[in-house]
Amino acid sequence: MQTKDLNVIHNVERNQFEIQIDSQVAELAYYLNGNVIFFTHTGVPPALEGKGIGSLLVKTGLQYARENKLKVQSLCWFVSGYMDRHLEFQDLAG
Repeated sequence: MQTKDLNVIHNVERNQFEIQIDSQVAELAYYLNGNVIFFTHTGVPPALEGKGIGSLLVKTGLQYARENKLKVQSLCWFVSGYMDRHLEFQDLAG
């Protein structure tokens, strides 16, 4: 399985980005407040960990924030770590 083959779905009703593989769902949860998106949780089922799925979710969420001119507040250690390692997204921190 390659991350480039995975489809990230923006589930607006549930306020999360999702990747479904078979019966398992990985998610990046968020809420909006004005022009700020707060990422609250990244969840990847144990069987899917270590495959880049969480990173793909976070990258997609950050690209969504950029496209919609939103500032990012991370309440999730995984999102914070991703932003620390990917300097191209540091300008979104707000």
